[in-house]
Amino acid sequence: MKNQSLLLALAGAALMAGCAAPAPAPAPAAPPAPPPEPVYQCNADGARFAIGQPVTPQLEAAARVRSGAGTVRVLKPGEVTTMELNGGRLNLDVDARNRVTDVRCG
Repeated sequence: MKNQSLLLALAGAALMAGCAAPAPAPAPAAPPAPPPEPVYQCNADGARFAIGQPVTPQLEAAARVRSGAGTVRVLKPGEVTTMELNGGRLNLDVDARNRVTDVRCG
């Protein structure tokens, strides 16, 4: 009788285990976060060498790098521009002959 009770208890446990819900599958790993965007801080002093020179793609690139800016904007006389402040942008003001007259950030 003792063995019979033990067998019934084991059989009951086995039946209960079979009815248990399966463990949930582990969640897939999240993809790695992209690296943060670089933060540029323009310093116009680094681009003062450009004053008096004609604007070329090479001059724009050199002025951008030397000022620490992320972007360059060439502003022609009378041209309509946006007024938002962007601390990572270098502005090159040019005259009618396309020569740089001033450099400034924003």
